[in-house]
Amino acid sequence: MDMTHREILLLAFSAAIVTANAYYIHPIIGSVAHTFDVSVGAVGIIPALNQLALALGVLLLLPLGDLVDNRKLVAFCLTSQVLSLVVMALAQDMVVFLTASTLLGFFTITPYLLPAYASRRTGPGRLGFVTAVLTAGVIAGVQVSRLISGVVGEYVDWRGVYWLAAGLMAVAAIALPRIMVKEDRQLGGPSYLGLLATMGKLAFTHRRVMASGSIQGLNFGGFIAIWLGISLHLTSDEMGHGSDLVGYLTAFGAIGLITTASLGRWADRVGAERARVIMALIQFTAITTLALAGAKWWYLLAPLAVMSMVGPLVDVTGRMVALRVAPAVRTRLMSLYIALMFLGGGVGSWSGTLAYERGGWQGSVLLVASISLVVCGLSIREWLWSKQPNAAQV
Repeated sequence: MDMTHREILLLAFSAAIVTANAYYIHPIIGSVAHTFDVSVGAVGIIPALNQLALALGVLLLLPLGDLVDNRKLVAFCLTSQVLSLVVMALAQDMVVFLTASTLLGFFTITPYLLPAYASRRTGPGRLGFVTAVLTAGVIAGVQVSRLISGVVGEYVDWRGVYWLAAGLMAVAAIALPRIMVKEDRQLGGPSYLGLLATMGKLAFTHRRVMASGSIQGLNFGGFIAIWLGISLHLTSDEMGHGSDLVGYLTAFGAIGLITTASLGRWADRVGAERARVIMALIQFTAITTLALAGAKWWYLLAPLAVMSMVGPLVDVTGRMVALRVAPAVRTRLMSLYIALMFLGGGVGSWSGTLAYERGGWQGSVLLVASISLVVCGLSIREWLWSKQPNAAQV
């Protein structure tokens, strides 16, 4: 039975709350570095390990979605995240904060379990739309988290951000399992270790899914790098702005929430690979204009608006490729796809802070423009490959 629009929206809203946890750090990263007395380059290890732990959690925990009741898995992960956020809010030294942040990332699998769950309750003709709505929920979590974090961090302190996050997660831990329905699991299927053992084989036999995950990993790494650069640049002594401005810019970028679902329908019509090429080229053009924002923050507005509209479609189209395969292996393939995505996010987090430390704002722009150019090249290659009559379908 297909999911109703109300159920889809509820899943998207829940995904937003959970996704937000990984991005509260962006506007307040300078304040956290000051509290724990570490350098701008060194503090990048916090979001980097969070993203890398998320990739590991996806590889080790997300395959359980093919084996156990998704509701129980979701409830366990959400409860673990609530505890991690409380420890982060109370942390008095860098090691404790870093450890709790890393554990928070490890258990952040819920937003990436939901697309495969929803695809099992969605007809093929609505797959792009439903995937886009859930992606819009993830985008909302990213955008709202940085708005909240920027404002609360500026007018309260960064610890207040994590106390608020813990409260929101407690609500999600209670509500989300009630939204989901119980799924029957066939007895006699593969064990957990058996599922993990199949991951390498799936990666080898579904090269297009792995290519999509690699493209999204690069794209996501560039996304994190540029926002860390924006935060460090605007709150630097040279620019002299507060973290609230970073939050307001995030809210401005929420235009992507309005356009993602419609662009998802467009991708259904023109095809995932072709749509990805078009979006990647537009995104690269927008990124190159970020160099103008070195002295005036309002030069960020136009490129951020374009990037917020077209950037998410790189992810949507990649997920469309991954979710075209047989339902029995979708969760495991999504595990590989998402792991590649957050591997890129981890590398982007650390390289983004290092690029800013060594090259300032122009260093950040150069790094992200280079990443975006590679995304364009790989997207074009995959589009051309998909047009070959003897190309594998996945």
